[in-house]
Order: sequence, then C-alpha cells, then structure tokens
Amino acid sequence: MPALLRRALRSLPPLALAAGLAACTAGPDFRPPPAPPQQGYTAPDESDPAALALGAKIDADWWRLYRSQDLDRVLKTALAGNRSLAVARASLRRAQNLAAAAAGAELPQIDATAGAAREKLNMAAYGLSGPNPVFNLYQVGPTVSYDLDLFGRDRRTAEAAQAQADEQGYQLRAAYLSLTGNVVLRAVEIAGLEAQIRTVEGIVADDERNLALARAAKAAGSVGRGDVLHAASQLAGDRTLLPPLHQRLAVARHALALLTGHSPADWSPPGFALDGLALPTPLPLRLPSALVRQRPDILAAEARLHAASAAIGVAQAERYPDITLSGSLLLQSVKPDQLFRMASGAGDVGGGLLAPLFHGGILAANEQAARAAFEASRAQYEQTVLAAFTQVADILQALSHDAEESADQARAVAAADASLKVARLSYSAGDAGILQVLDAERQDQQARLGAVRARADRLADSAQLFLAMGGGWIAPPQAPAS
Repeated sequence: MPALLRRALRSLPPLALAAGLAACTAGPDFRPPPAPPQQGYTAPDESDPAALALGAKIDADWWRLYRSQDLDRVLKTALAGNRSLAVARASLRRAQNLAAAAAGAELPQIDATAGAAREKLNMAAYGLSGPNPVFNLYQVGPTVSYDLDLFGRDRRTAEAAQAQADEQGYQLRAAYLSLTGNVVLRAVEIAGLEAQIRTVEGIVADDERNLALARAAKAAGSVGRGDVLHAASQLAGDRTLLPPLHQRLAVARHALALLTGHSPADWSPPGFALDGLALPTPLPLRLPSALVRQRPDILAAEARLHAASAAIGVAQAERYPDITLSGSLLLQSVKPDQLFRMASGAGDVGGGLLAPLFHGGILAANEQAARAAFEASRAQYEQTVLAAFTQVADILQALSHDAEESADQARAVAAADASLKVARLSYSAGDAGILQVLDAERQDQQARLGAVRARADRLADSAQLFLAMGGGWIAPPQAPAS
C-alpha cells in the first residue's frame, strides 16, 4: 500500500471524530408527560366499591382469579390461535426491524466494488509523445462512506423509528389485553344467558303447571274462565322470553369461537356456569399516576408523541449542512493475474458537503408541519388519558351499584321464597285461591331471574375493571437480531 494512501486513511478517523464532537442534535429532546396530580377517579359525591385493593399487583394471567378451568383452557386456545394477536406480533417484528435499519444508518457504510474497463491513455496529457496505448484495466476493493450527521438527522430518524417500534409493542399488549378481556366477558355472558334460559324455562314449566291447575279448578267449579285465561296469558308471555335469549347465546358463542381463531362450525365453547365463576375479591385499583404507566393505550399514545417530537428534529436537521466522508482502497492491474499484488494498490479519501440554499420554503414548511403534528399527538395523548380515567370512573360506579343490586336481589329472592311458601300453605288450607299462588310463583321466579342478571353484571364489570386497569404486565418482546 502506498505510504500516501496509508497516511490518508489514518487521518480519516480523527477527522470524523473531530467533526462528530462538533455535531449537535437538532430538535427538542423528548420528555414523557408528567403524571397527573389527581388521586382518584370519581366525583366527590360518588362512592367507590368497598372491596378494592389500592396498588395491588395484577398478574398477566389475571383471569385465573375467576377460578374456572374451562375459562383457562379457552384462554389458552385463544392466545394460540387468535388472528388479531398474530397481526399485532407481526407488526411489532416489522417495526423492530425498521428501527434496527434506521439505527444502522448512523454507522459507516462499507461496500465492495469490482470492475473491468477498456481504456485508452492520452499520452499528450502527461507531456509525452507517441501513440496512445489501449489496454484493459481491472480493479477490485472496498469503499467506505460515513455521514457525519452534524445536526442529528440520522439520530432523530432512528429515535423516531424506535418510538414507533415501542408503540407497536404497546399495541401488542393492547391486543393481548383486549383478547383476554373479551374472552372473559364472552364467557360471563354465556354463563349469564344460560342461567337466564334455565330460569325462564323454570318459569315456563311453572306456568304450564299453573295452567293445568287453573283448568282443573275451573272444571271443579272453584274458579272462572277468566282465571284460566290469565294463566294461559302468563304462559304465552313467558315463552316469548326464550327466543331472544337463545339468539343472544348463539351470538355470544360464535363471538367466542372467533376470538379463539375458529369458525363457529369448527369449535364450540364449554358450558360455562355462573356458579363456576368466582368473583375476584378484592378488586385491584391503581392510582392515576400509576395507571398512565400501565395502560397500553396511554403508553402507545406517549410513544406516538415521542415519534412526533423526533420528527421535528429530522425536519430541522434537513435545513442545515451535511458532510459525508468517503474512502476507497482499490487493487488495479492491466492483467487479471496480477490484480492481488500489493504493488497494484490505489486509494482515495475525501469528503463532501451538501448545504440547502433555496427550496422554495419547503424545508421551513416541513418543520412547521412536524410541529403541528406534535401538537396534535399531545392533544391525542391527553384525550386518551382523560378517556381512560372516565372509563375507570364509570366502572367503579357500576361496581358500586352492582354490589347494591346484588344485595337487593338477594333480599328480593328471600322475600319471594317466603311469600311463595305462605301462598302455597294458604292454598292448601283453602284460605287462598289459585291466582294468589300463581302471582307468588311468578314473583319468586322473577326475583331469581333478577339475581342471575345481577351476578352476571357484577362478574362482567369486574372483568371490565381489569381491562381499565391495563391488565397485568407482559414480558417485553425481544429486539430483532442485528
């Protein structure tokens, strides 16, 4: 290698280092939004549920708190086969690799070149006389280029790409949370509908027995035709309750099949029972300051805000000069068999500067557009936080009212049972008519139906609270191999 080339190549790293030390990064450095100062979610005149555990840890498999092996098996199937979760995983891998590619642009780029050309030497250009020789020139060797990135365009681009990858990671967590929550909600819905169907079927069976009793009493002359018609009307009305319940059950079962990654024709859910689903107690509650660091939708909005902040730096850096260093070490020879001899080495090192002078206002407009996008992302982040707090407040109130309704329904069932016993005893003693027994039985069944609905609502709202709290932590996804 010629001494001049060696000296030139040795001077390249110090030159790059000096320029790099002088570099600065354009645009604002991102800082996460401050945590909200509020300590609660509901209005001062509203009461929260009593059974809450402030700051309790939530596991990723939070649905195990419902203590249902059938639910555990369905969740395992859904996590393995759900297509939306597969889309989120693939989107994350794409974003991670794009971030790795953007980070690679900050490093020197090394390539190999090889070529052969037919050349004619101009002797007169060198002050020589004689014919101009024609020869073949062969060359091979590496080339190196390095963008000094004086104002951080590449650094901000890589920063934005990494923020976008972070957002996709949070979107994956959101998809995981949505899937697990919807499976639990569909399971609770199926259990509640099946319990309601059984209760209504019991009401219809009682109506049929009551109608038979009314007809027998009419035949005996103890009641009139109106009593029979009243019993028949109750039977017909109660039968109309079943078709809508069966339809809702079919839709819920189909929805659960879709969540597991199957068609309704290929998969059927187990028969969930309300009594087979335990109510988690106490329910976890995170403070607002912790919630913004846990909910994936809020964290995804923050990552979008980060990417928008980095985009301002990219737009600013485009308005400043940029220097690129380059060098090559080529082996050249007029004979292929002598190409790889040391005496055939040649090389060059240099640099280039590109500075924008006039672009018709494009660069300034791009920077202002980036700033406007950042303001939009900040407003969207704030809206996401407010929506999350509102959702938690709604669910806390729903749980509070669920507890009151469950207690009221339990008292209603006890009162209706006692009333039915008295009515039957009075009827047996001849002190009451059949209509009194019919009304007592109907009130008893309606109370039981209300209790079923209240328990299903309470279970569903407890699952909604886990979703509103952001579920549990998921193991962070691995970065792609470089």
